[in-house]
Amino acid sequence: MVEPGTLVVISGFLLGAIIGAASRWTLFCTLGAIADAVVVGDKTRLRAWALAIAIAIAGTQTLQIIGAVDISQSVYLRGSLGWLGALFGGGLFGFGMVLVGTCGYGTLIRLGGGDLRSLIDLLVLGVFAYLTLSGPLAYLRTTTIEHTDIDPSVMAAPGIAELVALASGLPENLSRVVVTLAIVGSLLYYCFRDRTFRTRQKEMVAAVIMGLAVCAAWLATGHLAYDEFDPKPPASFTFVRPLGDSILYAMLSSGMALNFGIASVVGVLVGAHLVARAKGEVHREGFDGDKEMVRHLTGSALMGTGGVLALGCTIGQGMSGISTLSLAAPLAMAAIFTGAAFGLRYLEEGSLANAFRVLTNRNT
Repeated sequence: MVEPGTLVVISGFLLGAIIGAASRWTLFCTLGAIADAVVVGDKTRLRAWALAIAIAIAGTQTLQIIGAVDISQSVYLRGSLGWLGALFGGGLFGFGMVLVGTCGYGTLIRLGGGDLRSLIDLLVLGVFAYLTLSGPLAYLRTTTIEHTDIDPSVMAAPGIAELVALASGLPENLSRVVVTLAIVGSLLYYCFRDRTFRTRQKEMVAAVIMGLAVCAAWLATGHLAYDEFDPKPPASFTFVRPLGDSILYAMLSSGMALNFGIASVVGVLVGAHLVARAKGEVHREGFDGDKEMVRHLTGSALMGTGGVLALGCTIGQGMSGISTLSLAAPLAMAAIFTGAAFGLRYLEEGSLANAFRVLTNRNT
């Protein structure tokens, strides 16, 4: 019989390989979706991302309702509501991923195709994640950002479904069904009302794979591989802290144990590489010059710090977090989108002041 810890690692690797291969094959990318929508007004890839979220929410909430996984024990629903971390960290992450040209997950996809810039990006992102978690930046995090967190006893409800149940008096499971149907139905309507999107089978397939993989990760870590003698909270995909964990494991493997996050990082890299090789897209790329390198280093540092403050990235909060219907996930994703939109204008205009002026003028 396979030990629960081993099953978690195997699940992380296999599911990571699946989404890595799917994203490399279909060019599934959150930043690409935001850039298409902000710069050229094409929301096709944004609809694919929304479809993935709809599937992730539907599947995850179903697992909770039938009792297969206790999502309330996940990091997104336990503890206090870090509203300032979600907003400030999300903004930093969004701006940083524009400077890099992709998010932490995307750097793994790029590295799978031989992009050596992504190797540097991943190292810097992982190091700054740990600088913010337990290094010199941790003191600032705990005394400023986390000082504003709302205590669970004050919130009374850790997630959207629980909040609706509290406000309406409905039983929690009924509230969960109602909220899930409303959100998923709205997302599906947004996706399929567009005639162009209905013809984009490749994007739809990628979205389905991503959404189902998030659910499968919850099921693997929270049910199939649950160890009653060593219980751990259920987890799904995120690509900020696991990048730091992977760096630490590479250096200190004798003193660390493999986990779902590390295994998923390796799996994504392997899956992306196999598809890149099959498509003949494996070739080395480096920085064009010092300006590009500085931009990547800055963006990676912002993503590492911002991702920790926001408790996740475009995948960690944008899919895994949102699938739990946590209160912080929508805040984090709104901030990531805003930071990314601001970053795109910054690259266009060449200065922060001009970017702010253009962005505010378009929104008024």
